[in-house]
Amino acid sequence: MDEATLARRLREERYFADDGLLTAVYLALTLGRPLLLEGEPGVGKTEIAAVLSRVLDRELVRLQCYEGLDAGQALYEWNYPRQLLALRGGEIGDVYAEEFLLARPLLRSLRSSSVLLVDEVDRADSEFEAFLLEFLADFRITIPELGSVEAVVPPVVVLTSNRTRELHDALKRRCLYHWIPFPDPARERAIVRAHVPAIEDDAAGSLVRAVSGVRRLDLLKRPGIAESVEWARGAVTLLGDGDPWPVALRRALGLLVKDEADVAAVHEHFDELIAP
Repeated sequence: MDEATLARRLREERYFADDGLLTAVYLALTLGRPLLLEGEPGVGKTEIAAVLSRVLDRELVRLQCYEGLDAGQALYEWNYPRQLLALRGGEIGDVYAEEFLLARPLLRSLRSSSVLLVDEVDRADSEFEAFLLEFLADFRITIPELGSVEAVVPPVVVLTSNRTRELHDALKRRCLYHWIPFPDPARERAIVRAHVPAIEDDAAGSLVRAVSGVRRLDLLKRPGIAESVEWARGAVTLLGDGDPWPVALRRALGLLVKDEADVAAVHEHFDELIAP
């Protein structure tokens, strides 16, 4: 798939990547490199993996990282209750047979043609990060009781990070890195209109300008693209109930900002944010 076709397929899935992200995705696919995406929450890091799974017609396998995640939870585990029942029942056979194996995300990604999403890798411990580096080296694991399992088709790997901690240089060296910024107004307006077809172009423009202004305020959490889309959807719903556009935006504000202090800050500047 060439870069132009990739761009078209992403747009068909209502994902509007800028030139930098498009190039990063294209190179990661072409060179077979893991793609490490960083950026503020809500800019589309996780969504690109889901979109790629549809574009490439591959299964999406998601590994959600968290503190304390270990190799067993990410790779595989044995179904000990079933093994015990088999032993007690006197069943003839190997309790370490394939039927007793519980495949976790990393093993699942090796067994199918997949897009592997390692989401919020920065939340996992550094020890798990080191293990993940080994897994990415050859896409093969060894199950002592069954032998080696190697990917017939290496998974497309997308790792995301919100930078709650700094990732090791060794992991970064193995990946193609890209920082996803908030979209420029034209691209965000295209995103809003693609996801909320009922919104008028002028209304989408005023909403996007307001969102850009909100992001410049001193907030606990700046709204992402998903919040922009939900704000538009909510405002259009209220507009249909008879509210004028500024009133609809104000009433639907809880879809854009999700903290009491942030809501107060936006209300304080609301008139200037929605000014023509």
